[in-house]
Amino acid sequence: MASSPASKESVSLADFMQLLRLRKALIALILALVVATTLGVTAFLPSWYLATTKIRVEKPESEVKLFQAQISNYYDPYFLQDQFKIIQSEKILYPVIEHLGLNAKLAGALGSTAALTPAQSFTYLLKKMLRIESQSRSSLIEINVYAQDAALGAAIANEIARVYSEDRIALATSEQREGMAQLKKELVAQEEAVIRQRDAVEKLRKDLNISGVDLNARYSDIEIETLRQMQNSLIALSVDAIGRKTKYERFKAIPPPDRLALVNSELIQDPNIQNLLQAYLLADQKVTQLKARLGEAHPDLVSAIDNRAKIREQLDAMLHGYEISLENTYKEADARVAELKSQLSQAKVDQILSARDRMRPFEEAAQKLEDETRLSTTLKLTLRQREIDFQVPKRTIEILNTAEAARFPSKPNWTLNFLFSLFFGSILGVGVAVLLEYFDMSFRNVADVESRLKLPVLGVIPFNRDAARDLGDDPAEAEPFRVLHTNLNLALTPGKAASFVMFSAGPGEGKSTTLHHLARLMGAAGERVLLVDSDVRRPTQHRLAGCPREPGLSDLLLGKQKLDAVVQRSISPGLDFIPSGATPGFTLSLLYVNRLRELITELRGRYDKIIFDSPPIIGVSDASVLASSVDGAVLLIQHRRNPASMVLRAQQIIEGLKTPLLGVVLNQVPLNAGDDYGYYTSNYSYYGESGKKGRKSAKAGTAPAESGDKLELKE
Repeated sequence: MASSPASKESVSLADFMQLLRLRKALIALILALVVATTLGVTAFLPSWYLATTKIRVEKPESEVKLFQAQISNYYDPYFLQDQFKIIQSEKILYPVIEHLGLNAKLAGALGSTAALTPAQSFTYLLKKMLRIESQSRSSLIEINVYAQDAALGAAIANEIARVYSEDRIALATSEQREGMAQLKKELVAQEEAVIRQRDAVEKLRKDLNISGVDLNARYSDIEIETLRQMQNSLIALSVDAIGRKTKYERFKAIPPPDRLALVNSELIQDPNIQNLLQAYLLADQKVTQLKARLGEAHPDLVSAIDNRAKIREQLDAMLHGYEISLENTYKEADARVAELKSQLSQAKVDQILSARDRMRPFEEAAQKLEDETRLSTTLKLTLRQREIDFQVPKRTIEILNTAEAARFPSKPNWTLNFLFSLFFGSILGVGVAVLLEYFDMSFRNVADVESRLKLPVLGVIPFNRDAARDLGDDPAEAEPFRVLHTNLNLALTPGKAASFVMFSAGPGEGKSTTLHHLARLMGAAGERVLLVDSDVRRPTQHRLAGCPREPGLSDLLLGKQKLDAVVQRSISPGLDFIPSGATPGFTLSLLYVNRLRELITELRGRYDKIIFDSPPIIGVSDASVLASSVDGAVLLIQHRRNPASMVLRAQQIIEGLKTPLLGVVLNQVPLNAGDDYGYYTSNYSYYGESGKKGRKSAKAGTAPAESGDKLELKE
């Protein structure tokens, strides 16, 4: 991937894959760190055990009555949402906390020595331990409890299901219990009325001396039969009035905000109110959804809130109207009872004025006793029917299973955490590699070097971990230096002795090692070569050659030694060597420029190539002194080491000295560094097969035939 903007904008898949291959070690390191960190954190996380209880919840359509046809339930998502909230409410969880003593048991999980308050236990249970879930379009609810104690988690799940079940049954039977309690009160009062009326009849019997009269006798008199019918109607109307009064008083006692929850129960069965409730729930759900993604001033959210408010006003108005209708029907029933009582009283008055005035009081008392007895019997039968209905099992909730203590922890999930660490570690590694590549301003391919430096690439030296090792007889290892040798000969004036210096922008780029191998190969090729270690500050060549450091160049320039005394001859075939010397504090300053030039002139008559090993040109003045004294300079760049601006600065320094830059050597280039690098590095082994022939011809004084062509390093 090139460093130029144009190349960065046209990155292909092949470039991306090449980047992954190049940075695979970094990606693997980051991936290993992420995986190791994740697994280490997972190992220290506390173990959580999952206990699950499943319950089936049905929406109660009406009170379950034995003597009425039942209506099948249907799926209602809003009803299930309400149940989710109820299960997680204080109404259910506070009894669970109290029954299981969770205030003390959960204190240990929070590291507290004192018992928690119910509010703290409720918050911890709701946020850390309890998860309520349900499958789509299903009345099944899963109560999931995570706990560090497996047995405690199972106990909590079972206790929540039990308390919720009892609460549902209590809610379903609350209306029946209230109705039966009211019926019992009415029955007690009616039995007292029967006793009073029986005493009144017995008193009239004694007063009228009619002890032999049968109370069960029936008279054919039309007026008496009419009175009896009116009395029966009065009884029926009285029972109906009692029921309407009870229903009205119960509804009136419920606060208006709580009446909304009674719409789907038996108390309010008005389809219009139920439909309006569904519309309100939908409007409320829409407001909730819009609040999650819109601001408070957004028109859609404001419109949705206004619509919900209007529907709520309509719903409250209809509930108020429903209360008024209950009151009216109750008052109408009372009015009918009062009117019938009035008519019955008038009929009795008329009957008393008849011929049977003497018996009429007794008959009326006997009839009233019969009516009171019949009413008492009716109340007993009704109460018994309600008691039988109350005993019928309520199937609005069913516990499907009992939670058991888990054998293995559910959290942390090692497999899931490992897979997530692999996934995110890979993404992080690739992301870091891409960022490093994007911000890497070094030279990254041959075309980039030639286009920005305007210099030819004389050679590409492959990566070698042990670069200081002798090349030996391996043709593939020596071939890059043969190519560099050939291209240098073509860049210099043919047939004329030449001197050049190899420099780099910064230290540690492999300049000395590359120059050492090049000098040995040039000597082996039949040339007379002198290698001068002019890096007097940090000399390296004497260690590579296995020779003493002194006397050397510093002694020669200071006049302490003669030229012949500092030259170490034939350290390898065709190669002589001048070490740096060991004079303390010596540097190549401008004082030695003329002496260097005179030395080079003197050496031209003895050697074909005079090669200087230079210190880095940036930050050290010695390299500038050397460059101003030789025929040419070669810039060595280590692959992906220094930023391009640093290399460009080094080029500018040499160009400012008017020293010809012969070209560039790319050093330590990995075999997988790119297609154009791979072209050279993969073909060196091929050219190396002819290297043996090249060395044989070099002994005869000729350059290798097949490696003598200059590399064309253009894209």
